[in-house]
Amino acid sequence: MKIGQLARAGGVSARALRFYEENGLLESTRLPNGYRVYPDTAVARVRNIRRLLDHGLTLEDVAHFRCCLDGDVLAADPDPALVEVARRRLAVLDERIGALVRVRDQLASALTSGR
Repeated sequence: MKIGQLARAGGVSARALRFYEENGLLESTRLPNGYRVYPDTAVARVRNIRRLLDHGLTLEDVAHFRCCLDGDVLAADPDPALVEVARRRLAVLDERIGALVRVRDQLASALTSGR
């Protein structure tokens, strides 16, 4: 399947597919005219990449999940190493949320006090 077909089937842009490929998460072959061609199995891979990104993981985090991107990644038996990747990302997100709450509270306080 060509890049546009995969983009539509996977719910992402062609640019995202090229980015995933540049980062080693997706592979294609090239036709003589240079067009990228992906196997039908790439649809599940792209959807899983998107799901993991939507769950707050980064592309670097997603790279750890390469071994299970072609299946149902969210329903698979959890690999302890992959769970640890997700836990570390959760800790980073919690830290960022805490920092944002503190900044919001400071702004709200400044607005309330008229400063």
